[in-house]
Amino acid sequence: MAKQWRAHEAGPVEDWTFDDVDVPAPGPGEVTIRVRAAGINPADAKRVASARPGAEFPVAIGYELSGEIAAIGPDAIGGSGPLRIGDEVVAFRVQGAYGTELTVPARDVFAKPATLSHAEATNLLLAGTTAAEMIQVTRATAGETVLLHAASGAVGVSLLQQARVLGIRVIGTVGPDAEESAERVRRFGGIPVAYGEGLQARVVEAAAGEPVAAAWDAVGTDEAIDVSLALVAERDRIVTIVAPQRAESDGILWIAGARPESARFRDIARAHVLELAASGDLEVPVARTFALADAREAVRFVMQGHPGGKVALLP
Repeated sequence: MAKQWRAHEAGPVEDWTFDDVDVPAPGPGEVTIRVRAAGINPADAKRVASARPGAEFPVAIGYELSGEIAAIGPDAIGGSGPLRIGDEVVAFRVQGAYGTELTVPARDVFAKPATLSHAEATNLLLAGTTAAEMIQVTRATAGETVLLHAASGAVGVSLLQQARVLGIRVIGTVGPDAEESAERVRRFGGIPVAYGEGLQARVVEAAAGEPVAAAWDAVGTDEAIDVSLALVAERDRIVTIVAPQRAESDGILWIAGARPESARFRDIARAHVLELAASGDLEVPVARTFALADAREAVRFVMQGHPGGKVALLP
């Protein structure tokens, strides 16, 4: 018998329950993972916050985990190759990571980079593949200058590191009094600028005469979109992950994990993101860990914003 957090109906995190569940033995192409850490993302709560067409409950919470292989089904080959009992692995685009044990398709399971702890590794792939897609859809290349909104958040920090590997110069927005956030942006190779009145002028100054070729928006404010529109010549080189309404009204790009084209790209991008982490080019700052039993408190902490790094649940 395992434990798992589940939502039995649409609603807030307070309605989730920590249930006893039977974990099925792995069938063909499946493995069972003993969870050592579960990653927390705002999407975990947003997915079950309100009723959606076709949604079926109960919903097991959590998209990404890090752990150890406990059982292997017939013909099960991991996303990074053969698997053995006891292998340390990560899994992403699964359902039910907020638990003690989980059976999942082997194709979604990859060797955990030895460079990362379980708490770090469990938070690698959702933010990392989102960042990789933002770079890809805006066609950003070496030598270009790009504006990044919410640069000190989880997706922003991954973008800064992936851009640094590619030779892309990034100007990243942070809070006007957030020196810790500004230092995080500098640490990962970006140029911090404070958002708020006068943002456009500060970005132009930081660009030092270079054009702003593209913009990556991970905050969704009107200010972020308006400044991006003012500075980037081509609207199809502006992407948001949080403002679909502005994307529709202003002709910019919107990507999301639930969209088929995004899902396809992110599945492919998992291997690349893991390679960056394994080589030491991609870190995952962790702000805090919580016991698995305290998942509701942990999710509320993340949803309040500005946790200062990723948060993990430890069974």
